[in-house]
Amino acid sequence: MAIVQHLFGITMQNSANLEQRIAELEMKITFQEGIIEELNQALIEQQFVIDKMQLQMRHVANKLKDLQPANIATQAEETPPPHY
Repeated sequence: MAIVQHLFGITMQNSANLEQRIAELEMKITFQEGIIEELNQALIEQQFVIDKMQLQMRHVANKLKDLQPANIATQAEETPPPHY
């Protein structure tokens, strides 16, 4: 033990401080893991909402296409009025 203390400069006080610092780091890591899990769940929920909204948007776009009368020409196909 004296050799280890001499080689690494570890004393009982230093050992206690290191143990306290390690315990604090472990608590921080545990807290961060919880936060990461919460953020991951929020991200999964948001992606679900985005996917649902994209599907609804495609549905609305298809409905609009179906509502457009086929006999109306597009603006590019229209001839300009005589005053041009």
